[in-house]
Amino acid sequence: MNNSHFMRQALLEAQQAARQDEVPVGAVLVARDGTVLAKAHNRTIALCDPTAHAEILALRAASRALGNYRLLNTTLYVTIEPCIMCMGALLHARVARIVFGAPDPKWGGAGSRYNLAADTDLNHTIDVQGGLLENECRELIQDFFRAKRLGVKRERKLIT
Repeated sequence: MNNSHFMRQALLEAQQAARQDEVPVGAVLVARDGTVLAKAHNRTIALCDPTAHAEILALRAASRALGNYRLLNTTLYVTIEPCIMCMGALLHARVARIVFGAPDPKWGGAGSRYNLAADTDLNHTIDVQGGLLENECRELIQDFFRAKRLGVKRERKLIT
């Protein structure tokens, strides 16, 4: 399977977040052999948790499934460039690679605003590729915030 396949799965997760009136970001964590270890989408509102970003939730699920917080030789596919909080967690988890869709010039921690992935003062670096299915990823989040500005309410279901 190619990178686009996994990013499309991340986009499906992001669409699920939007249906729940969460910021539409989706993430898929994949092992070196192509096995999907975890899928997640933003749930900060539903969980009343500022750390419940898609990336963090995917890391938590994969770590529980593997019984190890170190997620060596994994790739995270995420629709929007990870923020600095998520980059810190991805570095601690020793994720090998991040593939993101659209850059985040306000909060991006993988090159747009900050570049924690390449900081050689840290004990781990992450290979980063941006721009995969960038237009679809950008349109999804822009449409969401455009609707917010116009006062359009979306369906909100709390799922625990």
